[in-house]
Amino acid sequence: MSRLRFKAVYLFAIVALPLYANPRAFITNQLDNSVSVIDTQNHRVIETIKVEGKPAGVAINPVLKQIYVSTPEGGGFAVLDSDKLTKLRNVKVGGASLGITTDRKGQQIFVADWYENSVAVFDSKDFARLKTITVGKSPSGMTVSPDNRWLYVANRIDDSISQIDLRKLAIRNTTKVGAHPFGITVDSQGKRLYSANVESDDVTVLDARSLKRLATIKVGARPYAVALANNDSLLFVTNQDDSTVSVVDTATLKQTAVIPVGDKPEGISAHPDDRHIYVANWFDNNVSVIDANTLKVVDTINTGEGSRAFGEFIAR
Repeated sequence: MSRLRFKAVYLFAIVALPLYANPRAFITNQLDNSVSVIDTQNHRVIETIKVEGKPAGVAINPVLKQIYVSTPEGGGFAVLDSDKLTKLRNVKVGGASLGITTDRKGQQIFVADWYENSVAVFDSKDFARLKTITVGKSPSGMTVSPDNRWLYVANRIDDSISQIDLRKLAIRNTTKVGAHPFGITVDSQGKRLYSANVESDDVTVLDARSLKRLATIKVGARPYAVALANNDSLLFVTNQDDSTVSVVDTATLKQTAVIPVGDKPEGISAHPDDRHIYVANWFDNNVSVIDANTLKVVDTINTGEGSRAFGEFIAR
């Protein structure tokens, strides 16, 4: 092979590398008022960003290369630069912001206000508030359907999930689930929605379009959040009071394994490689990394005090 041709092949290989070659995980440390940034290739913290207001929720905007961090005691959210790893600004919302997410186009930011029972919608370009949507009591976890049509909101005190039409920015449907739903996720096909129900120790499975209840799966004590991996074949659920992660086979809708992790696991997110699962352990101040193929913890990464990382916290 000629030297010129070798260089061309080499450059093509670099360009053709998957987007998840070296993503970063953004872990909110609520008691430290900080965000730990983890290099997921080397499994180490490469930066710690100061964020006041007891940071909790995380949302990724890959289009604008920004990270949004909810600050319940700051009454809003912080905007971080995902490349420079710096804080750009704070945005005021109102009461106590917790759950936070973005639409699939990176154009809108949705912030759940725990006290005001509402979801605030912001334009991601200028952070202007576009609308405030009244939902159920104590809205927490949120996620957007893959086709960017629906926003789903877990209403913790109401034991329900609301489905918001993103074309109209209005509620289309609300359905009851288990007791105190918190973390939710939708599969990559937009067919199923999964809700972790803290007080009933189970996961509700819904049809993501109609919100019809399909199944209820018993898991561990006080399930907090959920994430999918292995081509949506496995659902991982953090169980706060058991210090474990439940593994659910999404074909049979049965719990098939229980993985010990750190103390008081809360936030959970899948790596873009669809194989590794990151779990923030609130009481241990660290993150457990699970291999979805072996169902074992393969690494533990020290972060800050009170690691929560509620939401989708790995930049893709």
